[in-house]
Amino acid sequence: MLRHARTSSRLALLGAALAGLISPLLLQPAQAAAPVYVALGDSYSSGTGTRSYIADGTSCQRSTKAYPSLIAAARGFSLNFRACSGATIPDVTATQLSALTTATGYVTISVGGNDAGFADVLTTCALPSWASNCNGAIDGAQAYVNTTLPGQLATLYSSIRSRAPYAKVVVVGYPRIFNGEDCNALTWFSPTEEARLNQMADLINTRTQAAAASAGFSFANPTGAFVGHAVCDSPEWLNGLSSPISESYHPNVLGQASGYTPVVSGAVGAALAVTPAVVAASDASGADQAAVQSQYAAADAAIEPEPVVAPDLTTPEVRRAARRAGVDLDRFVERSQRR
Repeated sequence: MLRHARTSSRLALLGAALAGLISPLLLQPAQAAAPVYVALGDSYSSGTGTRSYIADGTSCQRSTKAYPSLIAAARGFSLNFRACSGATIPDVTATQLSALTTATGYVTISVGGNDAGFADVLTTCALPSWASNCNGAIDGAQAYVNTTLPGQLATLYSSIRSRAPYAKVVVVGYPRIFNGEDCNALTWFSPTEEARLNQMADLINTRTQAAAASAGFSFANPTGAFVGHAVCDSPEWLNGLSSPISESYHPNVLGQASGYTPVVSGAVGAALAVTPAVVAASDASGADQAAVQSQYAAADAAIEPEPVVAPDLTTPEVRRAARRAGVDLDRFVERSQRR
């Protein structure tokens, strides 16, 4: 009897001790899940131009140097990096919106430039004026932006809101690419053409901002941030004609970190300054990002990149144009190479 009493007493003490250890743990609040951030859109969001891409088995050119990855690293967001080089509005609808859920907290999206055929316009305008119809190409793209793009964006934005009803959505615009000078040896943009191409970027931003406002979304306009950092400025935040060609006319590492990241992050809170610690954290997330995006590789394979094509003055079409314009093509090329 005495032995039983002693055993019961010891068990009671042990139980009390365990309860003392466990109770504080049970009273601690559960750790909150990281906010879910889904980055949608095209090459300006994926990070094309930074020359460093995650190995996700796609041609989307997603980079840890791009603003979605930098913002996620700085803010502790859980990133689903769906933006893909070459994406159009139909591509975003078909391959990217499935990443959105009622748990999505933040969404960013840049899209519309590929739908307007901006890469094709740049390809045309990069040729000498006697060999191309730059104004005609710009006129055609502007007509699309004014008449067709707004309705397509409205439909897309409605789909985003229905799939992510509680998310803060930021629509991201495009910078002006040119500064009125062409310093690249193998392109022939005139100052007038560069001004019209910049106006084209402004027009896309105007129509996009209006559609975003109608949907109740914020708009992040990078135009001001990139002033003084266009192609041929010092320092450039945008690549000129580059090798490989897909890097051309896109924000480089500085453009993403110092141009886009402060502007886009400022639309969802305080504007971020990209520190070495943020860069390191973003780079360290690359393998995890690649693992997530590789699951979408089959869908992403349907998206075709839309790179600029480098001017080729050896084609029969250009040679015929030179003859019609009375241009000595060999001499023209020689002079151009000395620029």
